[in-house]
Amino acid sequence: MPYARPLLEVLLERLRQPRRFVQVLAGPRQTGKTTLARQAMEVLDLPASYATADGPAPFDPSWLEAQWELGRLRAAEHGGALLVLDEIQKIRGWSEVVKRLWDEDTYEKAPLKVVVLGSAPLLVQRGLTESLAGRFEVIRVPHWSFDEMRDAFGFSLERYVFFGGYPGAAPLVDDEDRWRAYVLDSIIEPTIARDVLLMTRVDKPALLRRLFGLACQYSAQILSYQKMLGQLQDAGNTTTLAHYLDLLGGAGMVTGLQKFSGSEVRRRGSSPKLLALDTALVSASTGSSFGETRRDDRLWGRLIETVVGAHLVNTGSPHVEAFYWRERDREVDFVLREGPRVAAVEVKSGRSRGPHLGLEAFAQRFPTRRKLLVGSGGVPLEEFLAHPAATWVR
Repeated sequence: MPYARPLLEVLLERLRQPRRFVQVLAGPRQTGKTTLARQAMEVLDLPASYATADGPAPFDPSWLEAQWELGRLRAAEHGGALLVLDEIQKIRGWSEVVKRLWDEDTYEKAPLKVVVLGSAPLLVQRGLTESLAGRFEVIRVPHWSFDEMRDAFGFSLERYVFFGGYPGAAPLVDDEDRWRAYVLDSIIEPTIARDVLLMTRVDKPALLRRLFGLACQYSAQILSYQKMLGQLQDAGNTTTLAHYLDLLGGAGMVTGLQKFSGSEVRRRGSSPKLLALDTALVSASTGSSFGETRRDDRLWGRLIETVVGAHLVNTGSPHVEAFYWRERDREVDFVLREGPRVAAVEVKSGRSRGPHLGLEAFAQRFPTRRKLLVGSGGVPLEEFLAHPAATWVR
């Protein structure tokens, strides 16, 4: 069996429970959702079938109904079965169809267990909240952590900072040209073309693509929407850019962190801090080699800050949010909030700004549970990456 993530045990435990829920594996492309599902199929003592809707165009709902009926037949014949449906978001109206079929099985007490997988969390989440409330459980499948990449592929901390957390690309890191081509052609392009542009209305696809490149170029930096429009040389508006950033964030690519503030209106209207959600996206897009980047303190420092921010976002939850904070010449790299608890996180990297006065200024203005320095003189980066975001705010 290939390397198993800890998430496998979570999935198996839920599938073995008598209470029935649709199990949803939601996460970015190329983070191991299909592998997790196939590993569960191998381990569970149940007849199992797998089908994928990954094609050049959205599948018809009748395809989903046919796959479900095959699962029902197996379940009736063997006293139970497992059905795995991959790329579920590409089926038109999938959530309404799943709701109807699931409710029919619940009424008939059919012993069919169902796992659905989706590459674009934003698109999957829409379907879940619209139709399947009370019928599903979500298992978030984020980018691989440093511990996972080290244990599976022998990554050092420096290699993880540069090459990121995509398991499919890991065997290619000794040939950087092949590795970069894989990330560009097998991760970035399919995500944008098939998980974003194909599934949502985007009036300016070229602008969205350029925005992705800009976010990688300026990852871990604060950039106003007006400056973005100037860099992108587009006559669009800030609302469009904010929407496109949301789409790219929902696909696990890049996001724009909002400024921490006591006012929701002010926070949404602030300049975002651009952040790639995996450093591989930055390294592959910029084109600099591992050696060149490691020797450039500015570039390396930007990757260090990106890897910290991506870790906080990827291991967060609906209850743990990440922001940044800046007032005049005082800045905090990242702010975590869980309910009333707030933590300020400053990254000590090659491009650090000297004394970390932002932490003290932030703590004077906001009740702060923790002030954390990550890197030299603080929490070692390797230790920080070993714990989810919630650890640092509790």
